[in-house]
Amino acid sequence: MRIGLLGTGPWARMAHAPALSGHPELDFVGVWGRRTAPTKELADTCGVRAYDEVDALLADVDAVAVALPPAIQADLAARAARAGCHLLLDKPLAPTVEQGRTVVDAAADAGVASVVFFTTRFQPETAAWITEQAGADGWFTGRAQWLGAVFSGDDSPFADSPWRREKGALWDVGPHALSVLLPVLGDARRVTAAAHGPGDTVHLVLDHVSGASSTLALSLTAPPAASGAAVELRGTAGVTLLPESTETAVSALTRAADALLAAARTGQPHPCEAAFGLRVTEILAEAETLLDEG
Repeated sequence: MRIGLLGTGPWARMAHAPALSGHPELDFVGVWGRRTAPTKELADTCGVRAYDEVDALLADVDAVAVALPPAIQADLAARAARAGCHLLLDKPLAPTVEQGRTVVDAAADAGVASVVFFTTRFQPETAAWITEQAGADGWFTGRAQWLGAVFSGDDSPFADSPWRREKGALWDVGPHALSVLLPVLGDARRVTAAAHGPGDTVHLVLDHVSGASSTLALSLTAPPAASGAAVELRGTAGVTLLPESTETAVSALTRAADALLAAARTGQPHPCEAAFGLRVTEILAEAETLLDEG
């Protein structure tokens, strides 16, 4: 499968470019970015073509991987789908429900496959745990803490990200927490509570269709010594914790590319297709409304 990369920022350089370059079943064709110099630099590093026009790249590939801010991703993903390209997308799918639905509709109308890269879903240890817990009954409650130090540490490459500054932890790490809780506890019937904490920290309470409830604590401004991710489930079988993963982002993204290849070949959608990304966006938007209302 011929694939192109849209985006040249830190995440594109750290994860996407190495994963696409090293994948044995992908022909990494080229890079398009919003700025000429970084596009040429990344393309030269990978030994691929630097594209000046996004439509020229779309015409040369079968799929695109997107490493761009959510609003830009949503617009270009829909454009790529209409050009017949399969989609390897990042989270969140879009910053609004309307934009997310446009991506889903474009992919469905074009008959292209899509995978949204929720990192935890593509790490073997955590993916196996999620599958195991999703097959169990009797969950009573879940608790997810996704606490980052992007804005409170000294060395994050994402600290200057405008969209993260604007949207905060809810939209950056909230998708990770939801990607773990939803397949186990079921869809969220509603966000029953949402409150601000220190910095960009937010706390959410969800009511799930299974009857279970969950709480989420999300932050990009946690003290570095307190940062980290944890998920705990409690139910009739007892207590279980999300295992730590030793996988890198590159290896996880490689598995996401595997999933896209499989979906494109078989026509069978992956659980993390764009429609799931849209559902995550809908929940985040509901929480954002509650937070804005105080």
